[in-house]
Amino acid sequence: MEIQELASKRVDIQKKRFYLDVKQSSRGRFLKIAEVWIGRGRQDNIRKSKLTLSLSVASELKDCLGDFIEHYAHLGLKGSQSHRNEHPNGKEQDSRRRQHHPPSPPVSVGSEEHLHSVLKTEYIERDNRKYYLDLKENQRGRFLRIRQTLIRGPGMIGYFGHSLGQEQTIVLPAQGMIEFRDALVQLIEEYGEGDIEERRSGGDEPPELPEGTSFRVDNKRFYFDVGSNRYGIFLKVSEVRPPYRNTITVPYKAWTRFGENFIKYEEEMRRIYNGHKEKRMDIRGDSGEEQEGLD
Repeated sequence: MEIQELASKRVDIQKKRFYLDVKQSSRGRFLKIAEVWIGRGRQDNIRKSKLTLSLSVASELKDCLGDFIEHYAHLGLKGSQSHRNEHPNGKEQDSRRRQHHPPSPPVSVGSEEHLHSVLKTEYIERDNRKYYLDLKENQRGRFLRIRQTLIRGPGMIGYFGHSLGQEQTIVLPAQGMIEFRDALVQLIEEYGEGDIEERRSGGDEPPELPEGTSFRVDNKRFYFDVGSNRYGIFLKVSEVRPPYRNTITVPYKAWTRFGENFIKYEEEMRRIYNGHKEKRMDIRGDSGEEQEGLD
């Protein structure tokens, strides 16, 4: 079976373009990420890097990106606080581990400066490969380097039909991690069921799920739909105001935290509203007493 391209998305971040292509071979579906860096002048050459991974690894990469986005959001301005390697929410995943001192990176776009500091690092081990994720900082800014290394020897034919003799690396500017993650999520949601090899090894019956619901607020309607795929159960929340539609997907393991935060903010806003209401009533009462005194 020839390799077929099923879908493609493009993400532009600063001077770089990232192409996310879902492809299919006889072994199943996989994701190819191409990084294209265009120089500042016409005489500069176009540089290109790539990364190839199965959709199961892409799903873990998506979860890792969420951790890095959260960590990056707490860092603040460059150099404003000390850098620490930490895992903010302590997620437990069998295939994901921490590496405090990763090997020196190969020369690539975004890591050409030899002076840099590591802000956070993780790695994924799957499909006889390791994928290192390093959030770094140098004089040009902060960036996420994703580097794939091979566990087995070179010269063998891999899952994606090409030789396993070389490493693959892409470098993502930190400011674009959210946009990159969102594009990845859309592709996984639409094409994640096509990983034939893993789907055959499953065999579990689909879980019983609650029915969806919706309600209207002013000129918007909100939809809540529970779904599942081999990555687990999720809640899809859609905000619809024709012709616009915005959707987020919340994994089952995050429902409790989402619920707790919704309740927290609802209670806090109720307290704030009640406080304002009491103040207005006190002001009206004081005004009434002053008016009676004048009469």
